[in-house]
Amino acid sequence: MHVQTAQPGQRDAGTLGVPLPLPGEDQARADLYGLLARLLFVPPDAGLLAALATAEPICADGSAAPLEQAWHKLALAASVTEADAVADEFNALFVSIGTPRLNPYESFYLSGYINDKPLADLRADLAGLRLARAGNAGEFEDHLGAMCETMRILVTGAPGLPRQPLSRQKWFFERHIAPWHARCLADIAADEQASFYRLVAAFAQAFFAVEAEAFAFEESIDD
Repeated sequence: MHVQTAQPGQRDAGTLGVPLPLPGEDQARADLYGLLARLLFVPPDAGLLAALATAEPICADGSAAPLEQAWHKLALAASVTEADAVADEFNALFVSIGTPRLNPYESFYLSGYINDKPLADLRADLAGLRLARAGNAGEFEDHLGAMCETMRILVTGAPGLPRQPLSRQKWFFERHIAPWHARCLADIAADEQASFYRLVAAFAQAFFAVEAEAFAFEESIDD
């Protein structure tokens, strides 16, 4: 997607470019945001499916248990799914000469139109963070995958951009992801052509729920 200093939202969400190791929890969060960005931008290739199939389980309890379960189901699906089949599904859901079946954009869900005022508001906020859309980006900045990549950058930092404090991450999440992600992910999960991406949506929803709870907990501590 973006960034003059680090380029969040590019279709390859791989390298972090961070000089010092992150704390384990933050690294795990960054990795999951990066994975979601990758899956939402382009379908997984055979290598990524194989990596998902053999990934370590997420160990969680209490309110985070749905995340563990959603991860297990996604990994299991990756072990029995062909990359070509997922690519066909992705194209059926998100790619079209005309209007795609699904439009995972903030503007679409908050105003009913793509490239509308919510996108302008987001661009202003990104500018305040010294982030901007990369010239080779294929999606607008308010694509849900781009939002995930922006969150990854806020967690990890990037060349020329320091890691952002939790309060800043919370501000961006609550302002630009929380108001609409549940409806978007519900639409993906409910689509009759969604199979693998139904599980991606469920995993994203479980992860965002954990993030929202963690941000709320942090706010209660600050109070």
